[in-house]
Amino acid sequence: MKLKKFAAKLNKRARDFINGVLWLTPSFLGVSVFYILPFFVIVYYSMIDNVIHRNFVFFDNFVTLFQNQAFRLAASNTLKFSMIAVPLAVILSLMIALMLEARIPLKSQFRTFFLSPLMVPVASVVLIWQVLFHYNGAINELLALFGADSIDWLQSEYNQLVVILLFLWKSLGYNMILFMASLSNIPRELLEVADVEGAGPVYKLFAIKMRYLSPTLLFVTILSLINSFKVFREAYLLTGDYPYEGLYMLQHFMNNIFRSLDYQRLAAAAVTMAVAMVLIIAVLFIAESRFGKDVEG
Repeated sequence: MKLKKFAAKLNKRARDFINGVLWLTPSFLGVSVFYILPFFVIVYYSMIDNVIHRNFVFFDNFVTLFQNQAFRLAASNTLKFSMIAVPLAVILSLMIALMLEARIPLKSQFRTFFLSPLMVPVASVVLIWQVLFHYNGAINELLALFGADSIDWLQSEYNQLVVILLFLWKSLGYNMILFMASLSNIPRELLEVADVEGAGPVYKLFAIKMRYLSPTLLFVTILSLINSFKVFREAYLLTGDYPYEGLYMLQHFMNNIFRSLDYQRLAAAAVTMAVAMVLIIAVLFIAESRFGKDVEG
């Protein structure tokens, strides 16, 4: 009898496993064909001399890439942009979510205001930014009222500031919604006990809310980081293929060498970018696991 029960349980597990594999197979094939296989193809191209002879040169393409001045400039600008834009996007969206969680007047109007950029196409936003930050644009007209000189924003040392403001304007609303959803899932009992014990707002924020927000904080940071590496679209529409050097990003470099059919350097740059992203995200996961493990427990 026990043997029959064990056999029936084993057969049920085998059927469940086979059913799971069958359900996952289409998704796995799609990911393999469109993501995993192309990635290994790119790794292969990054280690050969050219697409005709296909002789392995291993890391020679990476050495040539890091010796390229345009790549170093693009990598430096992208890193600088991400280090400024990502923390601002995370902190400001969290502050807005905390503000909208409180009882303030015109809460729904504020929420609509911050979500409205999600409904506006990027090309339209870029057109607005060109009007605002043109040499004869609205920002310079406003500065002129205070006696300041006009600035050619996109050809000056402030050009990254223009794109950072554009990035924040497009990103804050979505990040805010994620934080507001996470804040609504914090157990009210903990906050009520903290109130009874006389805890202040700062203590409740860092001792309770931030602990439960850590998974969302990780997700928003990763999402903002990925979006900061994709800011080429906005910079390209604002300034074209070869902008002022402060706005020359990694995807400008990759787009330009793609046009010159230099697949080896393009593949090496793509692999380098992927490795950098994986390392940064791994560090974020480690930090979040240590910070939020007590909440999970």
